Amino acid sequence: MRKIAVAMSGGVDSSVAALLVQKFGDEVLGMYMRTWHGGDIFSPMGDCPWQRDAADARRVAEQIGIDFTIVNMIDFYRQLVVAPLVEGYRNGMTPNPDVLCNQFVKFGALAEMAREKGSQAIATGHYCKKQKNADGTFDIAEPADKCKDQTYFLAYLKQKQIQFAEFPLADLSKKEVRNLAKNAGLVTSEKKDSQGICFLGNVKIQNFLAHFIPKIPGNIVNAAGEIVGHHAGLHNFTVGQRHGLHVPSNSDHNFYVVIGKDLEKNELKVAFESEKKLYNRAFRIYNLSHTNRPLDNRSRLLCRPRYRDPYQEIYFEKISPDTAIIEFKTPQRALSSGQVVAFYADGILLGGGIYA
Repeated sequence: MRKIAVAMSGGVDSSVAALLVQKFGDEVLGMYMRTWHGGDIFSPMGDCPWQRDAADARRVAEQIGIDFTIVNMIDFYRQLVVAPLVEGYRNGMTPNPDVLCNQFVKFGALAEMAREKGSQAIATGHYCKKQKNADGTFDIAEPADKCKDQTYFLAYLKQKQIQFAEFPLADLSKKEVRNLAKNAGLVTSEKKDSQGICFLGNVKIQNFLAHFIPKIPGNIVNAAGEIVGHHAGLHNFTVGQRHGLHVPSNSDHNFYVVIGKDLEKNELKVAFESEKKLYNRAFRIYNLSHTNRPLDNRSRLLCRPRYRDPYQEIYFEKISPDTAIIEFKTPQRALSSGQVVAFYADGILLGGGIYA
């Protein structure tokens, strides 16, 4: 009998993951990650549901008869997720905290804790599939439910992390997951999926960043360099954003969108959507990562430019061990610095990079 740790978030997906691991006959340890303080200065910004989620996870563990523990990951989150997130926004980027969480915390620090407790693997409620290759290595592949595909968020996992991971929901649809939870009488069977920042719950990112980044007002300028408005801080905006600019377009059929940021001048650059300033074909990416084998120096691949985006054809050319140029067959709209691009071939996740 193996001992398997299950990262339980208090949601239906991880609840069913724990249920399935137990049904496989393995000894199961449910682990809930506490990633933020309750009752501190951030509480007024939104409903941080960690206590409710932890209680739901514990109740599910009791219902199916497995051991359960709450793991304090607050310091790990501050250092490995919150700090890079804030620094990225401070530097005009749009980081992805969920990718950071998976890379460094869930399949990093938490997995190591699971190992120390004698676990042979850590299972999660991700919708993705783990495949073993003839050479003994492992790949992450698309799940059965393509609409719930979460492989994008795992683009920065390394081979050692993948080898230690299990994904019990690989062959299930979301409907089937809820039906399994309902039939088992789990308290999370009808619980809505979580929204918002991964570690704070339903809270606006601007409200969170306001506690770390001071307001530095500046000008909003159009494509001709004319001042058309004012902003309270560049970190409040991302490329492609339309709402919250408070800049009238004086046209019934046109509107301004963010097309870039000038950090030196503290200027927010905007243009009319009709000017097509948001579309680009070629992008420089850095911090290249691969899940199994390094990407070929020159190759034609598929990618997801962002989460939930459909596959796009690209030409990939590595210009250093850490950087590359990717050229899309079809120009892409509003890809922002700091976001992650995930690479694929034949439904297999190959790795990822970050837009410069």
